Amino acid sequence: MVIADRLKALREKKNMSQGDVEKRTGLLRCYISRVENGHTVPAIETLEKMAQALEVPMYHLFYDGEKPPAPVIPTKVAMGWGSSGRDAKTLHRLRRLMSQADEDDVKLLLFMAQKMSRRKKRGTRA
Repeated sequence: MVIADRLKALREKKNMSQGDVEKRTGLLRCYISRVENGHTVPAIETLEKMAQALEVPMYHLFYDGEKPPAPVIPTKVAMGWGSSGRDAKTLHRLRRLMSQADEDDVKLLLFMAQKMSRRKKRGTRA
């Protein structure tokens, strides 16, 4: 579903004009028009404002139904590394340690991982 069409349909269903949405969100009417006509892709924060203005839950902007869609349960094939056993424990520990790392440490680790992946792609050894 195209977000532009969904926003326009929800607005019209509520018998609201673009001017009404403008007053409720603080967004310019010309911007709302550009969004509804598919000329501009709004940021998540903008979509949140529009959902509040339209008095609908956020998922209504993406889903055409009364109830939220059922969550997708990943299959064993899609889960991959870290989904069970020893790998899951290692991944859990890595996540916990990464949440405690400061910004400089994270940048250093990402830089090192990037360098290592480039070497592996070229077929050279570290």
